[in-house]
Amino acid sequence: MKEPVVEKEGLALLRLARESIAKKFKGRDMDDPEIFNGISKGFLGKKRGVFVTLHKKGRLRGCIGNIEPVKTLEQGVRENAVFAAFKDSRFAPLTLDELNLIDIEISILTHPERLVYENPQALVSSLAPGIDGVIVEKDHHRATFLPQVWDQLPEPEVFLAQLCTKAGLSAAEWEKSGLRVYTYQVQSFGELDGKGSKLKNKAPEPRG
Repeated sequence: MKEPVVEKEGLALLRLARESIAKKFKGRDMDDPEIFNGISKGFLGKKRGVFVTLHKKGRLRGCIGNIEPVKTLEQGVRENAVFAAFKDSRFAPLTLDELNLIDIEISILTHPERLVYENPQALVSSLAPGIDGVIVEKDHHRATFLPQVWDQLPEPEVFLAQLCTKAGLSAAEWEKSGLRVYTYQVQSFGELDGKGSKLKNKAPEPRG
């Protein structure tokens, strides 16, 4: 990934995500001016695809993001953290009691690239499990799985079937014509202690 996020930048974004969720419970602005100490405005102003994922005791608790680089990193992290906590339709809104039980992960995306393939077998062989995030599109249907989802769905055929289902398509749609597929990679980093004072960081591996 060009210009990967360094540790101090990742920690700042994680603190921003947690603060953005916390202040919704307070009902007022509570921005900490020290969050961005040593972080350039140029970095925060970069437009990147970004997802914010919440976990509670190792289980998914919310995940929302923007695939295309239409928001700055600061805006994307702020908004997607709140949306993941309160607007993910798969889950009830986060409660105040849960705030200290969740850990936050942020994924910064590379620009999606169209994957050209001749048949379903070629599609499967073109994917890099654990590395590629995948987008499927057909008509007005669209969905994505981040590369982290490969941990739960390691078989490409199952991965694609579940992704098609998520998009509102049939599970076998990936075997048919007319499906547009895009791939991207991510740099992901997240909290280890639920407070953002430590950082786990996984940069995207090159595709072979």
